[in-house]
Amino acid sequence: MADKYLLRVTAGPSYDPSSHQVVAVNSGTPISIQSPLCSAEISVRIQNYRGLPRGSPSTSSYFSHPPHTHDQYSIGFSFVPHRSINGESLVFGNDFDHPIRDRIPPGFNAAFKIVKWAIDPGLEGDVYAEKPYLYGNALSSINVLSVGPKVGKEIIQYPSAGSQGDEEAIIEGGFEGGQEVREELQMPDNAAARQKWFLGGRDRLENWQWEEGRLYKADFFNPYLDFNQFALKLPGFSLKVLGYLGGEDYLRYVLKDKDTGEVLFVVVFTLLPNDQEDDGNAKTSQPGKSNTDPTAGPPDKPFEPKAEDLD
Repeated sequence: MADKYLLRVTAGPSYDPSSHQVVAVNSGTPISIQSPLCSAEISVRIQNYRGLPRGSPSTSSYFSHPPHTHDQYSIGFSFVPHRSINGESLVFGNDFDHPIRDRIPPGFNAAFKIVKWAIDPGLEGDVYAEKPYLYGNALSSINVLSVGPKVGKEIIQYPSAGSQGDEEAIIEGGFEGGQEVREELQMPDNAAARQKWFLGGRDRLENWQWEEGRLYKADFFNPYLDFNQFALKLPGFSLKVLGYLGGEDYLRYVLKDKDTGEVLFVVVFTLLPNDQEDDGNAKTSQPGKSNTDPTAGPPDKPFEPKAEDLD
């Protein structure tokens, strides 16, 4: 059963798990990340959350906002690039360090077609590769984008700007001069229209610059990935994934420059046995990966779901 496992969410400036921090899911307090390519703050919300750190809230007031009442999770982030990145180059999505072809569940190809039809037509990748990936261009994949002012290299807080409610729910648009940036390129004000607009031609992507020193706020969310049941629930199609996970598997989201391979940040969702002793308050490593910290304890115990877990 799914309740035999706990989620742990970590995030960091690189693929190296020793650089990651545990994310306090649904806490309302973002974690700060500094990488060579950006400064970032990241918040993760998961509906019906059951995971580490133990005692974490099971939900967030974020899910009470009208646009998010049916969503299952959110990765919200603010970031300031340390160098300008062309719009065609910045991607957001999932990747792995090892092959997963032997764990791809039956029905995946059908599910992927639905995802491209219903969620992200710009999603591209190869799940059968030695290092599988599924990336979409950030300008069309990110659900909500708010453009802010030039701030240098540090994130500056603008209360309520680009967001709504006590638990920040980012809203589409611009603030402190950011709206003018959008208008100069004739970018649509509506989030869905903006996503479709950037899918309409490579020249629109190439004309956009993620500017060095400018503040951006973004939110990625959907109602389809249920972390409580470890299932993908698409329109007219449901796919349980628990039985296909193994000791080296995790779900990793990355924001990166696809042309140079440079990473801005990663967010990793790892499934652990319910009796995992780790309380989630320290830096941790992914299952099956070594921790470069010589003072660290033994690696997390990998799990192999049992047949009864598929019930």
